[in-house]
Amino acid sequence: MSMLNTDSLPLTATTASASKNTTSRNSLWWDAFRRFKKNTLGVISFYVILLYVIVAVLAVTGVLYPDIAVPNQADSYASISLAHPFGTDIFGRDILGRAIHGTVTAISIGLLASTLSLVIGLVLGSVAGYFGGKVDAAIVWLYTTVDSIPYILLIPSLTFVLGRGLINVFIAVGLTSWVTTARLVRGEFFKHKHRDYVMAAHALGANDRRKIFGHILPNVAHLAFVQFGLGFVSAIKIEVILSYLGLGVDPSQPSWGLMIDDAKNELARPYWGNLAAATMFMFGLILSFNLFNDALREALDPKMKNK
Repeated sequence: MSMLNTDSLPLTATTASASKNTTSRNSLWWDAFRRFKKNTLGVISFYVILLYVIVAVLAVTGVLYPDIAVPNQADSYASISLAHPFGTDIFGRDILGRAIHGTVTAISIGLLASTLSLVIGLVLGSVAGYFGGKVDAAIVWLYTTVDSIPYILLIPSLTFVLGRGLINVFIAVGLTSWVTTARLVRGEFFKHKHRDYVMAAHALGANDRRKIFGHILPNVAHLAFVQFGLGFVSAIKIEVILSYLGLGVDPSQPSWGLMIDDAKNELARPYWGNLAAATMFMFGLILSFNLFNDALREALDPKMKNK
C-alpha cells in the first residue's frame, strides 16, 4: 500500500489559495475595465486627455509653434484672426501657441509631482500598515506633522527656498502632497495583512518584501490610480497659482499661470486673449481629468462589481 505524503498538503493548499487570489484579482481588473467602458463621460474624458497629450508631444517635438519664444514686436497685440485665433501678446507671440506650450508645462508638472508623491505615499503607507508598532507610530507622526502645516504656507515657502523652475516646483509639490495616499494605503494594509492569501504566501516562505510588494500592494493598487489622478489635477492647479505669484516656472517657459499674470496688465485695454486661452485650456484638462478620475474610481470600487 502506498503511503500518503502529508507533508505536501499544506504546500498544495497554500499554492491553490495563492492561485485563486491571482485569478480573482485578474477578474476584478477585467470587471473594472468593462464598467469603465460603459461610462460615457469617462471614455470621452479619456480621449480629451489623450488629445492634450498628443498636442503636448507635437509642441515638444517642434511640430506646433516651434518659434513661440521668439518675440515679434511688429505683431504686438495683433487682433484675432485665422493666423492668431487668440491674438498675440505684448511681445507679438501667438497666444494660442503659448497656451499649447503651457500644456507641456502642466502635464510635466502633473506627471512628475503626482508620481513623486505617489511613490512616497505608497512606500510609507505600506511600511506603516504592514509592520505597525514603532515604525507605524513614527510614520504617523511624520505625516501628521506635515499635514498640520497649511498648504498655502508650506508650498510657497519650499519654492521660495528652492527657487523658480520646473524641477523645483515638482519637488516642492511632490514632497508635500503624499500624506493622503500614505494614510489610505496604511489603512488598507491593516485590513489585508492578516487575510488568507497573505497567510498562504507566508506559509510558502515569502519574505516581508515579497508579501508587501508582491501580494498586498497589487490588491490596493486601485487606490494608487485614483490618488494619482487627484494628485495630477492638484499639481497643475498649484503650478498655475505659484507661477501667477512669481514663484513657479521660469518666465522664459510658457505657463498658464504666467499667461494669467500677463493678463492682469492687459484687461484695462481691454484685451482678453491671454486670460481666455489659459482659462479654456486649464478648464478643459482639469475637468477631463476630474471626470476620468470619477469614472475610474467607480470602475475600481469593489462595491460596484455586480452593478
